[in-house]
Amino acid sequence: MAYTALEKMREENRKRFGKDIGPMQPPFGKDCETGMDLKSAALRFLRERCEGLRFNREMEAAEAETGQYCGTSLRPNQIPYNMEMDLNRLCLERSLATFIDSGIAEDAYLVYYCFLEIFLGHYGKSRRMVELLSEYEENGSSLLLKHRDHYSHSVYVFALGLALYETNGKYRDVFCRFYHLEQKTEAERANYFLEYWGLTALFHDIGYPFELPFEQVLSYFEVDNQDRGKDCLYLSYKGIDCLTALSGEEQAHFKALYDKNFDSISDLLAWDVSRKLGKAYSFPPDYLQDIVRDKPSEPERFHYYMDHAVFSALRLYRELEKTLRIDSLTKEHIDVLSAILLHNSIFKFSIAFYKEGDELRKDPLSASLHPLAWLLMLCDELQCWDRIAYGRNSRTELQPMAAEFDFSDGRLSVVYCYDREEQEKIDAYFAARQEWESAGRPKPKPRLKAYSDMAVEADGKPDFTADIERIVDTGICPLHVVTSIREANRRVKHTYLSDSSFLHLYDFAVALHGRSLPPESTAEELERHFRSLSLEYELSTISRARYFGRYLDAIGCFYTDRPVDYDMVTEFTPEQAAVFAPLEHERWLREHRAMGWRFGREYETLPLPENAGEEKASRRTLREQLRCNKLMMDGELTEELIRAHWLSLPEEDQDKDWKPFNKLLVLLRKFDGLRIYRLDSGENAE
Repeated sequence: MAYTALEKMREENRKRFGKDIGPMQPPFGKDCETGMDLKSAALRFLRERCEGLRFNREMEAAEAETGQYCGTSLRPNQIPYNMEMDLNRLCLERSLATFIDSGIAEDAYLVYYCFLEIFLGHYGKSRRMVELLSEYEENGSSLLLKHRDHYSHSVYVFALGLALYETNGKYRDVFCRFYHLEQKTEAERANYFLEYWGLTALFHDIGYPFELPFEQVLSYFEVDNQDRGKDCLYLSYKGIDCLTALSGEEQAHFKALYDKNFDSISDLLAWDVSRKLGKAYSFPPDYLQDIVRDKPSEPERFHYYMDHAVFSALRLYRELEKTLRIDSLTKEHIDVLSAILLHNSIFKFSIAFYKEGDELRKDPLSASLHPLAWLLMLCDELQCWDRIAYGRNSRTELQPMAAEFDFSDGRLSVVYCYDREEQEKIDAYFAARQEWESAGRPKPKPRLKAYSDMAVEADGKPDFTADIERIVDTGICPLHVVTSIREANRRVKHTYLSDSSFLHLYDFAVALHGRSLPPESTAEELERHFRSLSLEYELSTISRARYFGRYLDAIGCFYTDRPVDYDMVTEFTPEQAAVFAPLEHERWLREHRAMGWRFGREYETLPLPENAGEEKASRRTLREQLRCNKLMMDGELTEELIRAHWLSLPEEDQDKDWKPFNKLLVLLRKFDGLRIYRLDSGENAE
C-alpha cells in the first residue's frame, strides 16, 4: 500500500462523494518494484518499507474526534496530519530519485533539506551545518593538492546504505538484533534505521571545513621529496573545549543514560567505541581517550594528518544538542556519533592497523560490533564515482565517472565506469606496467588512481577490493568489483553559466516565495512567510529557483554575484517570457505528476459541508485533499504536448509561469548583489 495515509484519505473521499476521486498513489516505475540496482533498491526501501514514517496516532485520533485536520499543505489545517507525513516521505523519495539521476550538488541539497525537515523539524536551524561544507569545498578546495567532493558524496553514501538494507537480509538481521528490534514491525524497524543511518551518512563529512585549512597550509609549503609536515608550518586547533565540554545538564543526562560520569563529549565517544570494540581488538577502556582528545591539537602525533571525522562527530553533536535538546538525545544518537568518529582514520590506523603486516594487522570490523560504523565504512569506500575533483593533483587523476550496482542474492557487484576519452591515460599506464614487469617489478610500481586499484588483480583480487576487506568484514555481503570503459553522458548534469559563490538555493526560494510581500519586507519576514508552507510546497519553490539558471540559459542570460562586463537585465520581456514560461510549466507538471497529482476539476463542483466557511478557501482545501488540479494535463508529458497545453491555458494562468520572476529580480538584490546579464551584449560582440 506504501502511502497508507493517502489511501485512507482516498477511502474517506470515496465514502463522502460516492466515487473514487483520489488522492491516488503516486507513480512508481515497474523497474523500481523489483530492480536490484542502486536507484531501485534505495527508492523501494523508502516507499515499501517505511510505511507510517513520523505518523502521530494521537493527533489522528484528535482529528477524528474534532473533525478538524491538523496537517499543512498549501496552507495549515487543509489535510490530515499523517497525510502530510506521507507526502513528506514522498518528497524524500522523489528528491533522492532526482539526485541519483544527476549527482549534482543542487539535487543533493534537496535530500538534505527533506531529511532535516522530517527528522530535525526545521532546515533553517541547521542550514549552516549543511551549507558550510558545500561552500567551503567549492570556494576553497582548489588550493589543495588533493581533494574531491564530500557533499554529493554523502548523499550517495546515504543511498547505498538504504539499498543495502533493502536487499541484504543478513545485515537487516544484524541491525535488528543489535538494537533489540525483534518485537517491532518491519516498518518500525525500517523507520528506525532510516533516522539513524541518515544522520550517520549525510553528516559524516561535515567536519571537512576543519581539515581543509590544515591541508591548505601544508600544500602551500609542500616540496618534492620532503616528508609530510617536516620543517613546515602546520595548523593545530586550540580552544576545542567549545565543541567538547559538557554542561552540568549534559553531564547529568549522560550519567542517567550510561550510569557513568563524562567531562566531555570526546571522552564519551572514546568510551562508547571502547565498550563496543575494546574486547574484540584487545585495547583498554582509556586507550582511545588521548587519541580522540589530541587529534585536533597535536597532528604531529598522527603523521601530520588532521582527522575530519573527529570534527564531524563533535560538530554534529552540537547540532543535535541545540536542535533536539539534550533530554531528547538517545544512545542511538551516540552510536551515530561514534560511527562517524571511526570512519576515517581512528579505526584504520589506531585500532585495526589495516596497512600493517599480518603480525600487527587486526581483523576487519564485523557488522555485529557496530552496524552503523560498519555500513558507513563500507559505503564510504565504495562511493568513489562521480565526485568533483577540486585539488590540483586530483583533477589529473583518473576516477570513475559512474558505477552500476547489483545487490542480488545478498551480494554486492559493482562495475565502475571510466570515460573513454581517458583511454590515452589507461594505455600509458598499461605500457608503464609492462615495462615494470619486464624490469623485475622494482619499487615503486606504476599506478593510475583509482583505475589501477580496480582494474588489476593482485593475489586474486584488485587492491580496491582487498583494502575494503581489510577494513570491514564482507562475509554478510560478498563484494565483487570490475571496471568498464564507455562514453560519458555529461548532459545529465544540466549545468549552466549562472553561478553564485554565496547565494544559496534556500535564500533564492525564500525570495521567490516572498514576491507578494511588500518590497521593504525583511529577510526574517520573508523566511517566516516561506516557512508557513508544507515541505512539498517548499520544495516546489526551491525547485523553481533551482531551474532558474536553465530558464536564463534558454533566453541567452545568466546570473552571477561577480562584476562582469555585460548588459544587465532589469525586467523580462514578453518575448523572453514566451521562451521560458513553457519550461516552468513543464517543471511544474512533471513535479506534480511525480507527487501523485492528476488532472481534475471536481474540487470546483463537488458539494461542500454546510459549515465549510468561505467558498473559495474551501474549494482550495478540497483541491489539496483530492490532489487534482485543472492546470494539470493527462497523457504523456512530451515537450510538444506540454507547450501546446501551456498555450491553451488562459492568459492569467500563463502569467503565473513568468511574472513572478520579474518581482524576483528586485528581491534578489537583497542577497549578495546578485544580478542578471545578457550574453548577447553589443559591447561584447567583438
